[in-house]
Amino acid sequence: MWSSDRSAVLRRPASRWTVLAALAALAAGCGFRLAGTAPLPAVLARPHLSFSDPYSDFARMFGQQLRDAGATLEDSDATATATVDVSRDSVEQRVLSVSARNIPTEYLLVYTVTYSVRHAGKQLLAPQTISLSQDYSFSEQAVLAKQHEADRLRRQMARELAAIAMRRIASLK
Repeated sequence: MWSSDRSAVLRRPASRWTVLAALAALAAGCGFRLAGTAPLPAVLARPHLSFSDPYSDFARMFGQQLRDAGATLEDSDATATATVDVSRDSVEQRVLSVSARNIPTEYLLVYTVTYSVRHAGKQLLAPQTISLSQDYSFSEQAVLAKQHEADRLRRQMARELAAIAMRRIASLK
């Protein structure tokens, strides 16, 4: 009888919200944060991003992750609290294997980013190079589908590289 009373209480919308609010308060009280939500150091409150290609996948993902973390991106170095300089942002596609007719059957995508952080002429973070690679199969019967797969993998790697860079930058004091 008691268990049916308890389930009847949890079926009421107000009770569910109360339980959820209590769980959220407990999680917040113990310092719990969702993954990827590390607070940025104060020096990165208004960063300027310097990219060789501001329209690359990494540039877009990194800028978005900075904004999501609460940063306000500055257009010029003069008004910024710090400058994040991305000196390398490249994607390479290498052939891993070929068929008997010498047609590629497998490729390797390598996405490499090198970045550094400076503030008031002083280097806060020395140049860091991070790289991710992913292989994928290729079929000449499905060229468009395989190109779409390569594009999706490239965007996914850019998102992961931006998250890695954000974690390293968040460790600055």
